[in-house]
Amino acid sequence: MEQTEAILIRKQVWSDTSLITTWLTSSHGKITAMARSARRPGSAFAGRLDFFHKAEIGYSHPKRGSLQTLCEVRLIEVFATTSAANLFLCGYFAELIDLATEPGEPFPEIYDLFARATAHLSKSPATSRALEFFESELCRLLGIHDGTTCAKAAIETYCGRIPSSRIAAVQLLNSRTMP
Repeated sequence: MEQTEAILIRKQVWSDTSLITTWLTSSHGKITAMARSARRPGSAFAGRLDFFHKAEIGYSHPKRGSLQTLCEVRLIEVFATTSAANLFLCGYFAELIDLATEPGEPFPEIYDLFARATAHLSKSPATSRALEFFESELCRLLGIHDGTTCAKAAIETYCGRIPSSRIAAVQLLNSRTMP
């Protein structure tokens, strides 16, 4: 069984009782793992599979295929915000990272950037500056920013598109700053 620090960036319903989870990890990059029985009442995963929580996860490799099996989750730091703007901004960051990274390719600097962003947005209001900083840093880490274009354009060129969640995040940020 592998163990690593991770942040949950996506989850999908797989069956009446199970979820497919995608994690950004510090040492193994992006991984996808089946959380069997996670949707059952009294599951060992109850309260531990919320977005943007930092956790220590344990997972096992399949005998065939690429879908890992999630075995355990121990929370390290809870993402707690009541702000829709903060939640949308973290959602955009997660979607952007999911789009820009390949499964199983370790990139501890991107994990660290995302961990710092979620910790910051758990305690402080979301701002346009935070969005621009994250995009710029991600571009720098990916080696795609040439300094002549904005980070958004560099991301769009690299990924082929900008995640649609950026629009909602920007709209929420703009609606809060208007008089």
